[in-house]
Amino acid sequence: MKKLSNKQKLIIILIIAAIAVILQFGFHLQLFAQVLVTIVGAIVAFSMFVGMIKTIRSGKYGVDLLAIMAVVATLAVSEYWAAMVILVMLTGGDALEDYAAKKASTELKALLDNSPQTAHLITNDGSKDIPVNDVKVGDQIIVKPGELVPVDGFIKAGGGLFDESSLTGESRPISKGLGDEVMSGSINGDHAVTLQVTKLAKDSQYQQLIKLVKEAESTPAHFVRLADRYAVPFTIVAIIISSLAWLISGHPERFAEVLVVASPCPLILAAPVAMVSGMSRASRNGIVVKTGSVLEKLAAAKTGAFDKTGTITSGQLTVDKSIPADNINSNKLLHYAASAEQQSSHILARSLLSYASANNTPLSTVTNLEEVTGKGIRATVDNHEVRVGKLKYVASHNMNAMQTSTAIYVSVDKKYIGAITFTDHIRPEAKRTMTDLKKLGVTNLLMLTGDQAVIADKVAKQVGITQVKADLLPQDKIKALKAIPSNEHPVFMVGDGVNDAPSLVTADVGIAMGAHGSTAASESASVVILKDDLSRVAKAVAISEETLKIAKQAVLIGIAICTILMLVASTGIIPAFVGAMLQEVIDTVSILWALKARKLSD
Repeated sequence: MKKLSNKQKLIIILIIAAIAVILQFGFHLQLFAQVLVTIVGAIVAFSMFVGMIKTIRSGKYGVDLLAIMAVVATLAVSEYWAAMVILVMLTGGDALEDYAAKKASTELKALLDNSPQTAHLITNDGSKDIPVNDVKVGDQIIVKPGELVPVDGFIKAGGGLFDESSLTGESRPISKGLGDEVMSGSINGDHAVTLQVTKLAKDSQYQQLIKLVKEAESTPAHFVRLADRYAVPFTIVAIIISSLAWLISGHPERFAEVLVVASPCPLILAAPVAMVSGMSRASRNGIVVKTGSVLEKLAAAKTGAFDKTGTITSGQLTVDKSIPADNINSNKLLHYAASAEQQSSHILARSLLSYASANNTPLSTVTNLEEVTGKGIRATVDNHEVRVGKLKYVASHNMNAMQTSTAIYVSVDKKYIGAITFTDHIRPEAKRTMTDLKKLGVTNLLMLTGDQAVIADKVAKQVGITQVKADLLPQDKIKALKAIPSNEHPVFMVGDGVNDAPSLVTADVGIAMGAHGSTAASESASVVILKDDLSRVAKAVAISEETLKIAKQAVLIGIAICTILMLVASTGIIPAFVGAMLQEVIDTVSILWALKARKLSD
């Protein structure tokens, strides 16, 4: 049987309430009205009790005890109208939470609503529309003016402005020309363009974001359990106050009157609404956060670890020089290196291919391509085995060829043929980002990189990072993260490549620079930075801290108002029916405060 939604539950309760009102005040059948409300109240209370037991068995604290006690107590003293108001309040509060969460996640849902379904494939006979999932890597497609780009690719013909606001948070259209990469999910401007597809639809940027959105929607915020911990002392206090009110006054009705205003709805509603609001605000800033628990961890983060290439550096590496071995010319070296790297997404490969294209270097077809994580690639080019990557992997017997700058090394049939060096550029926002993180409480900053120590130390010094671990393989990065002392946790790791994926999973929070990063990194991360801007890392921490602050405020405001009303109700001034109505006001105040997490200016 399909489970009823909170909105459907509310409608059913309202219908039953209307029937009870008609029975008592229309036909003067008070007993029938009382029996109807009592039966419905008992069923709801029992279902809540079963749910509470399941919650406790799963290792969490239930927050439903007070609500159950309030329903049972009001029914026991014949305050059945107060019981009905509590039922309306509970189902109405849940429905309101659904509505608030839906409003708070508007930006995220926009991705799902606009998912492209077809692509205009270029054929020998012109073009034809095919399902986007049938588009293959290497195909050429047409994107018409105003259309959503269906898959990732680069411009083969044409050019113009592309709106990437739903992907990166960048409000201004971005100008793209021949050879520029275009992300699926961006909106084409006023001119048709021809794209050459670089990724299947399922691997494209837009589909990865949709996957992240679905994960974010299906995973409840960990902070709900934190709210449950608030509920434990609150429940004890409520039971003590209500019991004393009964004992001192001698009226059992007093017990029910206190419990009615002690319902824990602010605890149940406020925290998750604040978390979803914070996630929505993050998405407006080009930051996809998978779960509410990520916000909680980032808010308390003490250590930030960073990869170097493509993360602290801008990703705009350029070829500096070609250093061929004896009897090898530069053109041949570049041909083999660029041919082998043409299917790689690594930043060095992109820079190498741009340089090869600018120099009109012919490329050969690649077969038997194999990527060895953290070392390099091996492929067959012109019937020769070509290796490109680190010197130890390419030609360990030629260690005297080691360069002092960022470089890739090339061998053909296990014979070393030369190196190609690159000039790296530090992101202009990197130093400010490190300063901002320190101000936000992330005082322990370190660099974990596979690059040489001399290069890593130079970059780290320029941006303000004091701890550097260089020449690391992926497993070495994992060991370095695990070695961070417990008092320096939570730890977040920022990276962009395939070799960073294991580290992103190992850290308390993995943050992927997803604008040009690999699919593996984005899937492994808890947070994906959509815009190629390192300062968004500090922004993510700031949003997390502000969201957690508002979430706690919303919960504590609800608790404070409930406690005051409990003390007032213990004197007998507030009837059970009025107390149940006041509880709805408390819920509204808590939720509206929690929604502030979405409305904060950026």
